[in-house]
Amino acid sequence: MKVSEILQVKGNILYTITPDQPLVEAANTMAEKDIGSLVVMEYGDLVGMLTFREVLKALHANEGSVGGGTVRKHMDDHPITVTPDTDVNEVRRIMLEKHARYLPVMNAKTLLGVISFYDVARAVLEAQSFENRMLKAYIRDWPAEQDEATS
Repeated sequence: MKVSEILQVKGNILYTITPDQPLVEAANTMAEKDIGSLVVMEYGDLVGMLTFREVLKALHANEGSVGGGTVRKHMDDHPITVTPDTDVNEVRRIMLEKHARYLPVMNAKTLLGVISFYDVARAVLEAQSFENRMLKAYIRDWPAEQDEATS
């Protein structure tokens, strides 16, 4: 299974923000949309990722307040990216090794979407369920062996 297949199932809603917007505005957007990340875009280019992890770090640093900083100050400015052709097993490895819950999907310099740990887990579970159903159907429809001694 490839990343492109996950994106097809997930849909094409993508939330972005600019690096100079206030962090509080980004946190409000994330809460209102019930999302865990925002892609940070500047002049049409991916320049970072902001996840709930960075928002929590800002809250901790400001003793419970998001503070007056911008997204640029808190974002991950070198996010790990994948391509539509990246295999899901490679994505799982990357997410586990790098502790990345969200990965932008890039085709050259074009942002195609973001996949989350949840998206990957759901895709893998659905693929395994499909394989299990096919195996059970195959076993159920297995031709009965005839007793050659009675022939």
